Amino acid sequence: MQSASTAPQATPAPAKLMPKIGLVAAFIVLLSIVFMPPIVGLPQAGQMMLGILAFAVIVWMTEALDYSVSALLIGSLMIGLLAISPVPGKEGADAVMMGTKAALPYALGGFSNSAVVLVAAACFIAAAMTATRLDQRIALQVLSYVPARANHVVMGAILVGFLLSFIVPSATARVACLMPIMLGFLTAFGADRRSKFAALVVITAAQTASVWNVGIKTAAAQNMVAIGFIERQFGETITWGEWFVAGAPFSACLTVLLYFIMTRMLKPEMDHIAGGREAVRQQLQALGKMTANQWKLLVITLVLLGFWATEGVLHKVDTTSSTIVAVTLMLMPRIGIMSWKESQKGFPWGTVVLFAVGIAMGSALLKTQAAPWLAKQIVENLGLVNASAFAILMLLSMFLIVIHLGFASATALASTMIPIVISVLQVVETPGINAIGITMLLQFVVSFGFILPVNSPQGMLAYGTDTFTIKQYVKTGFVITIAATVLLVIFALTYWPMMGYMTLK
Repeated sequence: MQSASTAPQATPAPAKLMPKIGLVAAFIVLLSIVFMPPIVGLPQAGQMMLGILAFAVIVWMTEALDYSVSALLIGSLMIGLLAISPVPGKEGADAVMMGTKAALPYALGGFSNSAVVLVAAACFIAAAMTATRLDQRIALQVLSYVPARANHVVMGAILVGFLLSFIVPSATARVACLMPIMLGFLTAFGADRRSKFAALVVITAAQTASVWNVGIKTAAAQNMVAIGFIERQFGETITWGEWFVAGAPFSACLTVLLYFIMTRMLKPEMDHIAGGREAVRQQLQALGKMTANQWKLLVITLVLLGFWATEGVLHKVDTTSSTIVAVTLMLMPRIGIMSWKESQKGFPWGTVVLFAVGIAMGSALLKTQAAPWLAKQIVENLGLVNASAFAILMLLSMFLIVIHLGFASATALASTMIPIVISVLQVVETPGINAIGITMLLQFVVSFGFILPVNSPQGMLAYGTDTFTIKQYVKTGFVITIAATVLLVIFALTYWPMMGYMTLK
């Protein structure tokens, strides 16, 4: 990593200027939409929400503000602009202004969503993993059995990323755990920080996190965004097991392709690593024996995983409820793992606020008819009214892949795009289309942030290790994206239709 003294010089002037330009542009676009002539067929509240949507997209794409601050500002704009808007359905001569009392639930509605509670609970689990260092122990334990050959170390990194996806419900937390371990390996192996071997291991670890964000419902917060909107709009949910059956085969295939892409495009300078396994075992020994807290956390996590996997099969306890119980046990005196004060160290409250406000904004877009109106324009202009489920999935997938290049947060991308996706699927007239299933499949695509390090927090964490160049990440990420797209087409023509995720049987 760069030292503090050199970091400011390494930041180009345009990068410093972009957030300022982005914030100004966001306000200009917001005011232009808010004060433009009324849009025919759209309530004034809906027009206000379109302005707020445009504002959010620009702010999030340009990273004009910290995500937590942007969430608070978006919530404030929703309260202020909706307060001066007539209640939808009571406009014209009978217009009744909402006022702040009626506008407040629109801005805060996301905090009452069960998916937000699950995200907050997941943050506690990630904090417990970090506090007890159980995640490090699992990673080192797995890697201690990996033969000391370069390609086998890559396999080990993929395997660790896969296993941690089940028990650490945060891609950022998983990669934050793995990066110090990987850097320790590089030092122990005598590998240069800028070697192809270093780039291979670190990039692979980061991309594995993104790949398994697709297959495991609880692996990433953005999945909870989609679940939240599905529950609000359709009154149904997707269980952990149902999500796994739909997404895990895709992630498994992409994982195999990831291994071959990375090892072929970044061929390591060495094959055998002298003393590699011994170096791993030394780090494992430094952790000492399993502590009581690690055992308790491991048992609680495995039982919780069992509840997630059997939801709707052996019991009717939903994912959110079982997770809340697990977190409560972790915080209980004596039987718990950490105190409330300890759990708050580094707790990402900003992520929870962003998530809740994103849900609230998406819900408001639906309630004020902004999302349905926008969806109607998309469907009519792109000729999707009677398009096949395959054509709709492919077109919207390409759109999400391209627009993701401008987003540094899949949660923000899901918050702005999934409500529009749902509205598009409700407007099309394709017979038997499975709106819930296709929404889930498109949420898979939201996790395709492979091309740029800035497309995901885990990518930025990996880039912070200074072990690879942007060019190496982009070249491999572009090929991974092509591979993922090809798999998307294959699955959309075979497995997903067979399972009834695209059209109702």
